[in-house]
Amino acid sequence: QVQLVESGGGTVLAGGSLRLSCAASGTFQKIAFMGWYRQVPGHQREAVATTTTDIADFGKGRFTMYRDIPSNTLYLQMDNLKTEDTAVYTCNVVALGTEGLSNVWGQGTQVTVSS
Repeated sequence: QVQLVESGGGTVLAGGSLRLSCAASGTFQKIAFMGWYRQVPGHQREAVATTTTDIADFGKGRFTMYRDIPSNTLYLQMDNLKTEDTAVYTCNVVALGTEGLSNVWGQGTQVTVSS
């Protein structure tokens, strides 16, 4: 059983910064994958950054993803935010447990960038 707790969303002015965090807890042997995704209403969910892919083109030079392994926490540092970054950002974790892999999504956190 894996639980995810996300935090760090909010409203900022364009050019501002936010740091999202996703903490995984529960009973598992190891985490196989972590990633951040975002979705704008009416659009498909898109990957922002994951442990197996680079930062998406829209985030290059502005977003940084890093992971604290001992605490099983994934961070997304977002700088120089633009209005088009407004979306619900969600964390995804795949963890290996005694019964196999668990694919878990966080509750999502709203990021709103105003001009």
